[in-house]
Amino acid sequence: MDSPGTLYLQIAHTLAASIRGGVLARGERLPSLRDLAAQHGVSLSTAVQAYRALEDMRLVETRPRSGFFVAARPPKPPVPETTRPPADSREVGIDAQAAHAMRFAHEEGYITFGAAAPSDELFSVERIRRTVMRAAQRHRAALCEYVLGSGHETLRRAIARHALRLGCQLKPRDIVATNSCLESITLCLRAVTQPGDVVALESPTYFGFLEILQSLHLRALEIPTHPRDGLSLDALELALDTQPVKALLLSPTLSNPMGGSLPTAERKRLARLVSARGIAMIEDVLHNDLAEQEDKRRAVRSFDPTGHVMLCGSFSKTIAPGLRVGWVEAGRWTEPVRRMKMATSGSQTTFIELAMAELLNHTGNEAGFRQMRHTIGVRVDEARRLIAGSFPKGTRVTDPAGGYILWVEMPRAVDSQALFTACLAERIAIAPGTLFSASDRYRHCIRLGVGGRWDDTQRHALMRVGELARPDAAGHARAGDRASARSTSRVTSCGSAMPEASNMRGNRLIDVKPGSVLTSLTNGWPRSSRKKSMRARSRQPSTRNASRASARRRDAVASSRRAGTSRRAPCSARYLAS
Repeated sequence: MDSPGTLYLQIAHTLAASIRGGVLARGERLPSLRDLAAQHGVSLSTAVQAYRALEDMRLVETRPRSGFFVAARPPKPPVPETTRPPADSREVGIDAQAAHAMRFAHEEGYITFGAAAPSDELFSVERIRRTVMRAAQRHRAALCEYVLGSGHETLRRAIARHALRLGCQLKPRDIVATNSCLESITLCLRAVTQPGDVVALESPTYFGFLEILQSLHLRALEIPTHPRDGLSLDALELALDTQPVKALLLSPTLSNPMGGSLPTAERKRLARLVSARGIAMIEDVLHNDLAEQEDKRRAVRSFDPTGHVMLCGSFSKTIAPGLRVGWVEAGRWTEPVRRMKMATSGSQTTFIELAMAELLNHTGNEAGFRQMRHTIGVRVDEARRLIAGSFPKGTRVTDPAGGYILWVEMPRAVDSQALFTACLAERIAIAPGTLFSASDRYRHCIRLGVGGRWDDTQRHALMRVGELARPDAAGHARAGDRASARSTSRVTSCGSAMPEASNMRGNRLIDVKPGSVLTSLTNGWPRSSRKKSMRARSRQPSTRNASRASARRRDAVASSRRAGTSRRAPCSARYLAS
């Protein structure tokens, strides 16, 4: 039985999901303490703890002698509208652009919003470390064994149990362990397509999917997608009627980057559609455990009795990113996928699989998922408020019911590529919208991941992105100052690049400290002039004696003039006197 501490969090997260999802409106009255306790069969003290937790989330407010109410939340930007991608399929060519953008998203020294990856603070790092060490110790012989097969039986049983959370009853023998969810998707596409075939997917879609299509020489057909309710099934049916679609590659829960999730009725309809058409659907369930509403965690595969839905997942977003364990259950294509896996990369590391199995079987996983969803939900709400206050007027941003990815749609005058470059100059990494489509759409959009570290540095950096997106700031960055900024920027807590005030007087540098850099004031000078200037400043007396030295120089010049000679003051004295 759950402990009282766990019970109050369960109640709090349930109400929080209803508030964030719009089920409970702003200002709506909530059940009294006694009514809440009676509804959930808990004690009065547990109900008090649940409301306190909601007050800490700033979702509930207490009114004297009136009770508990949904808090009045600050105004937020509107969400984007349903996308309108091209009606025909396209060849994909984004790999170089994606590699360039993601290089900075993971590079040390950058404040990154470009990667959709969680930070270690969201996980129990010590528990993962102990589990891996224990597995390596217990199964040390496996370190010297060359293993073949579809994955350790213990892991496949643990994955089958985990799939029950998705509403799926899988047989362990049909599950194939992989190195990642992306490898699982690649194997599925290879099993059901040939080069030149058309694959339908959401628009915008995860750039990793597009890179896979490009590597397999497949064409992308983008389907209109709503930021809250996901893929438009009406548009998908029309595409199936008019285009030679061979497979679907979809993320029905918390799609990347829009964050939309199909309603339950649409999931059932989608399962019937692929079964009736006899078409393969590859379902990415990577983010399902992060969905705030339980019905949105249920996979489309759970409604598919014919095996046309191929299920792909991993635990890199929810349990242990560093272990790199994925899996696939390919339905009626299980054997082709199994053979391709063996031919491509063989089997995985046994003790890593056993460590992941132990982590999957841990009894505290559900509580850990609830805590992660709560932490991320509060963070996403705060990020949306910052975007509303700092980005250009007219900006729209998604409001996902789970996950840590935001899709920001700015006015069309904003060029996300120019914004990407301007942000890099200030050591901030974002993902430009052009990465997420095979066409040239979404140039005015960006994807922001807020799953990394979150403190004042990240908050100020996010506001700085909004400032750079404004027309005057973006135009300044495009005008050619980016190269200067890259060479002279120093990242501060607010993401700005300015020289220290102690180094400035009258727009001149007067005290260049060892290891410091000159500002863009000197970057326009010829190299020889910069060297001469720095040598001159290195010969300067200290600023404390500057006025005394200047007085002596002036006296010397006056004396020489009285004597009938002309003596010019040295450069350093003229510089300090100016």
